[in-house]
Amino acid sequence: MISTENIGGLVGAAVIDSDGEKIGTLEQIYLDTDTGAPTWAAVRTGFFGTSESFVPIDDANQDGENLRVGYAKEFVKNAPRIDADGALEHAQEDELYVYYGNGSRSTSAAEGTGTARDASDGAVDTSTGYDTSGPTTDDAMTRSEERLRVGTEKVQTGRARLRKYVVTEEKTVTVPVRHEEVRLEREPITDANVADAMDGPAISEEEHEVVLTEERPVVAKETVPVERVRLGTETVTEDETVTEQVRKEQIDYDDGTDRADRA
Repeated sequence: MISTENIGGLVGAAVIDSDGEKIGTLEQIYLDTDTGAPTWAAVRTGFFGTSESFVPIDDANQDGENLRVGYAKEFVKNAPRIDADGALEHAQEDELYVYYGNGSRSTSAAEGTGTARDASDGAVDTSTGYDTSGPTTDDAMTRSEERLRVGTEKVQTGRARLRKYVVTEEKTVTVPVRHEEVRLEREPITDANVADAMDGPAISEEEHEVVLTEERPVVAKETVPVERVRLGTETVTEDETVTEQVRKEQIDYDDGTDRADRA
């Protein structure tokens, strides 16, 4: 059970759901205007903490430095959207009670008054000197500020694929080829060939035949592997600038003289 004595240490803590999963960061605690007991928590959710959801903390427990609530993360994030601006109207609170199955707020609780909180909405009123380190105002004031927590997430940006297809192109290759041609050769009669020349009849008819040959180009094709291609990825790191507004508290003091200073 969360009490007013320990709520100061929980502001800014992680809010854990019933399964132990982080829902977001505790931004503000709302008190019951009749009893002063912590009733609602405004939880900052979203990747950059840009959304806020309300969750009941009547039965919440402190789990180490975290606040554990009895609801699932998605159920809390889908709760009715209400601005956590320090003003929780009765109708808005009724809407939250109906969503979480707790009925609705009673009229007496809504109209009650309390110390160090707004009687109309039950939210902690920091303008009256309420110190988040204790249930009542003491001699110290806590100054807080927001700080950016920037992270990264991996998202899919596209797909790449390999596709193989066939194209036809012409190749021209010069090949040397040889062929035979007829050439008439004459030789005079000499002592060396006279015997061959006189062999046979003196006068006759004859035919001699010579076979001519030539070379022709022969084309054959073969398929050979030339290379292997695959898709690979590489990680490239680059800087991106994130701009977000953060709030911080400043404290002025006045000692009754003409001098004032700021802490």
